[in-house]
Amino acid sequence: MHPQKTYTVDEAQKRLEHYCAYQERCHKEVTQKLYDMKMIPEARDQIIVHLLQHNFLNEERFAQAFVRGKFRIKKWGKQRIQLELRRKDINKTLISIALKEISDVDYYSTFHALAEKKAETMRETNKQKKRKKLADYLFYRGWESHLVYDKIRELIP
Repeated sequence: MHPQKTYTVDEAQKRLEHYCAYQERCHKEVTQKLYDMKMIPEARDQIIVHLLQHNFLNEERFAQAFVRGKFRIKKWGKQRIQLELRRKDINKTLISIALKEISDVDYYSTFHALAEKKAETMRETNKQKKRKKLADYLFYRGWESHLVYDKIRELIP
């Protein structure tokens, strides 16, 4: 078994500056990293305050980057994005601000393109099963039920 590496406050602070500069992080991720580094509570608080003061850590910026990334790259809907942000302990006000990063035009065009692409690639011949599979796929990605059901009625009459 390897002995746990210990860090001074300065070493830990430098590591977390790099950790936050590499990619946007939320408070929960940074706190977990400090726990993993076995830092004492006073040191954790001191490091988090430093990161906030020097703008390495910013929840609003994190939430906006998260929303943009998950929507553009993974094609998640607003429901799934909200759920994942709540899991990261982001407050509701910041979530609603961040969700404004997605324009309605982009949102609906992405939804329609995703649903149509998935419907075309499905090999299921039974209409009911095909509808169910498409609905499950879109719900898993976090799209709203009224959009999903309307699109299924349109694509699989």
